[in-house]
Amino acid sequence: METDVKMGSERRKKIYFFGHFGSPNFGNEITLVSILERLRRELPAAEFACICTSPETLATTQKIETCPITPTFVRIPRLRAWLPGLLRRILIGLPSELWRWLDAFKRLRGADALIIPGTGLLTDSYGLSSWGPYSLFKWSWISKMRGCKLLFVSVGAGPLYGVLGRYFAKSALSLADFRSFRDHASKAYMEGIGFAKNGDRVCPDLVFSLPEAMLPQNENRGSRRRIVGLGLMAYAGRYSVADPRSETYTGYLECLAVFVKWLLANNYDIRLLMGDICDMPVIEDFKALLKERLCTADAQRISDKPIQSVTQLISQLAETDIVVGTRFHNILLALLLNKPVIAISFHHKCASLMGEMGMEEYCHDINHMNAARLIEQFQDVEKNVERLKPVIRQKVEQFRQALDGQYTLIFKNV
Repeated sequence: METDVKMGSERRKKIYFFGHFGSPNFGNEITLVSILERLRRELPAAEFACICTSPETLATTQKIETCPITPTFVRIPRLRAWLPGLLRRILIGLPSELWRWLDAFKRLRGADALIIPGTGLLTDSYGLSSWGPYSLFKWSWISKMRGCKLLFVSVGAGPLYGVLGRYFAKSALSLADFRSFRDHASKAYMEGIGFAKNGDRVCPDLVFSLPEAMLPQNENRGSRRRIVGLGLMAYAGRYSVADPRSETYTGYLECLAVFVKWLLANNYDIRLLMGDICDMPVIEDFKALLKERLCTADAQRISDKPIQSVTQLISQLAETDIVVGTRFHNILLALLLNKPVIAISFHHKCASLMGEMGMEEYCHDINHMNAARLIEQFQDVEKNVERLKPVIRQKVEQFRQALDGQYTLIFKNV
């Protein structure tokens, strides 16, 4: 729909989002849903669109206009030889990128705001292009050329290893009309690499503003045993540490296998959880490891129901009593559902979240997995469930209120 359509005497607002959306990462999807649902309620006459990695998928699930972060204009095979590869970049790559800048400039015609909603975009661990720092810088710069507001809302940061990654991330942030980080660790990280601005805010992850209507109201306790949700995750590599080692992944699975065997011996049932479709191979690896160590009767007490959506993930989490999770948004959603959690921390965002919740003693470093220590933490959580739940509920309510205040500031900017 054209942006100059009138609603009464005023032009309809056109608000764009930018991010790694439409992907099989449920954490990213629930982040977009959280802010989109809120803005739809507060700005019912506005038009919404998203610049994302998987536009076709997102257009279907969220019913909004979408476009790719990096459109493909010419498809040619990647060349391994040095000279042909260089010529390819000069003769085809540079003109194509210039065309992308022009296309983006055309796309943002009439836009009122470009919002970067949460997630961990400020990292070069997965490269500079696609949803990396270069593309973020490009779209941020073009938004300012178009005169629209640029808002970074509860974003996560780090790691940024390369000079270019740091330059693009800091440059994009410096253009913002509104800027907040989802935790103090992200803000401190950016300050540590030379980006310190007066007035920068810290406001909780946007998923804490998820409408309560989207959360299950009743827990299903169909099993006579208590259920432990065990969230597995593909090894994060350089997103976790500068020098990733395969031994970390092996140790992670070995530790969890010992933990699972202990849970089964102590009369708990287990539900395997994931937060991204790419976690499925990890679950298969883990199940193969358990098959070597468990009898058939014990293995049947481990539930593994594949899921395809955030809604299904939330339903599975709601049926658990305690969650031991790795993926950040599995941990966050469990807390949102008032579940005591042990976080297997692979990034500073996990430790930061648990610290903000007052549960830092239940954080377990993925790079130093220890089954005996994990079992001790679990026993402590189990012993203190009734004390922890009111604390979690109170913190979640505080986070909701903080986000309400932030949304008020966003509406003023838009």
